[in-house]
Amino acid sequence: MTENAITVTGLTKIFGDKTVVDNLDMTVPRGAIYGFLGPNGSGKTTTIRMMCGLLTPDAGDGQCLGYDILKQSGRIKEHVGYMTQKFSLYEDLSIRENLDFIARMFKVKRRKQRVDNALEDLGLADRQKQLAGTLSGGWKQRLALAACLIHDPQLLLLDEPTAGVDPKARRDFWDEIRRLSAAGVTVLVSTHYMDEAIQCDNIAYIAYGKKLIDGPSAEIPSMIGLVTYRVSGPDIAKLEDELKGRDGVEQVARFGAVLHVSGTDKAKLKSIAAEFKARGTHNWTEKTAELEEAFIYLMAGAADNFANGVAA
Repeated sequence: MTENAITVTGLTKIFGDKTVVDNLDMTVPRGAIYGFLGPNGSGKTTTIRMMCGLLTPDAGDGQCLGYDILKQSGRIKEHVGYMTQKFSLYEDLSIRENLDFIARMFKVKRRKQRVDNALEDLGLADRQKQLAGTLSGGWKQRLALAACLIHDPQLLLLDEPTAGVDPKARRDFWDEIRRLSAAGVTVLVSTHYMDEAIQCDNIAYIAYGKKLIDGPSAEIPSMIGLVTYRVSGPDIAKLEDELKGRDGVEQVARFGAVLHVSGTDKAKLKSIAAEFKARGTHNWTEKTAELEEAFIYLMAGAADNFANGVAA
């Protein structure tokens, strides 16, 4: 058994004249919860599909669960659970019928017992006769996760699994993800939510086909070298306009009634903070930069190679 669940090098995918994924390297340790972040159209879904053998890269290679992504895609699919961004089960079948169908596809042994267990594990037993098409977003999410797990995969690939569901359903989902990770299942999850990103052991951030950074989630802001001040006081919108464009201020982000003012030149930003503090109108407090500031900063410097099109 390899130490890493996924190791890919130089992954590239081109559609027409657009490079959707550009020379991407990534390593996902076994047993980790690995966050895959980026804006819509950044190439996350295309990357996930190449990693599990559903899509052939135009360049690059790698392994998933010890199998070659170019030559052994069939073996990879036997051991991976893939939850697509859009609900993709049969809406005119019941919850049980959907799970039984997926179990048949994977030739699951003791199929009825395994389906019964899946219904109990995800809290679906009482609704097992309900048609999938009549479920709310949160219940569809549970069903999709149950279908992913029916064959006891070693790796879960979850493509924006909590988009469009309520906060409680998101919390319940992440409780289940942590339980699976503790049991040794590797999870690669793409998300837009910062409260979900901080629950990941590691994070990779991709923008418009290029990986910008990856590392332990808690270390991403310090890897960028971002310095941040929290600023509160009156006329915050006016202050925001005044700060934008100042040499040393690389980012001004509004968080409710306060501003987070960031830059990578600590001395310059400290000087600006001292200048504005001297006015006595606003409170400036240096704070530890967090993931959200880091990702806003990364996005500001990313060039959109799909300004006139759409990436997957």
